[in-house]
Amino acid sequence: MYVVLGATGNTGSVVAKALLDGRQKVRVVGRNKERLAGLVMLGAEAFEANLMDSGVLTKAFTGARAVYALLPPDYASTDYRAQQDKETNSISSALEAAGVTHVVALSSFGADKPDKTGPVAGLHAMEERFRQIPKLNALYLRAGYFMENTLPQVGIMKSLGMMAGPVRADLALPMIATRDIGAAAADALMGLDFTGHQTRELLGHKDLTYSQMAKIIGAATGIADLTYTQLPAEQVIQAMTQMGFSKNMATLMCEMSDALNSGYMSALEPRSQANTTPTLFDEFVHNVFVPAYKAQATSA
Repeated sequence: MYVVLGATGNTGSVVAKALLDGRQKVRVVGRNKERLAGLVMLGAEAFEANLMDSGVLTKAFTGARAVYALLPPDYASTDYRAQQDKETNSISSALEAAGVTHVVALSSFGADKPDKTGPVAGLHAMEERFRQIPKLNALYLRAGYFMENTLPQVGIMKSLGMMAGPVRADLALPMIATRDIGAAAADALMGLDFTGHQTRELLGHKDLTYSQMAKIIGAATGIADLTYTQLPAEQVIQAMTQMGFSKNMATLMCEMSDALNSGYMSALEPRSQANTTPTLFDEFVHNVFVPAYKAQATSA
């Protein structure tokens, strides 16, 4: 039996469905059983739990062959790094108490750095905490820059007529679709061919700059002259808080962008067949970005 945290999220839902397609027994964990109903219909067992409650998580993990672990984003958190650490400690205590032997954990490129990387510093701390668990075999999937991170650009394009953000326009980023992360995690869980503590980077199909992405998105949305502009952190934080982010989370995201812009946060592995994933950015734009753009246009 496998246990999947964040089972209603972008990667967790893919993991759960892939395991179920492989005729595996799957226990999906979430705060709300109603949101897990779709996976239950596919054959999963729903388990309601808060990640902060290690006692309940221990029950969820008991009997697991392996666990898919992650720290879900909380854009409204007023102290997200502290929240990450509390969730990490709770998950770690539960893994140890339940005697779990194998974990595949969602991490990020840049998690080799202990600080100054925004939310990614919390993933570094998670990796370090998991390494302290006796007899645990863990695979840390250090994923690239999510293609889904471009979706807030829909609103920016509508209001400003351009794409904009804190990342340098000419910075090439390893762009990855979250579905490819979920697929890689599911493969690792079914194979369980890792021992000790291993890291594996997932760098998407290719590296792209925001200027290059703007051209692709512009062509797909019919905005031929769409451009991307880097904005100062103060302006980005103000815009993000207006979009519903806490000031703390907006500040952390800008810290991560600074780490990317300076090269402090970067991939460690050269691109290879093993860390390259199949989904093209053009494909993501057609299947995900354009529908989101059209939906906002319809509802405006």
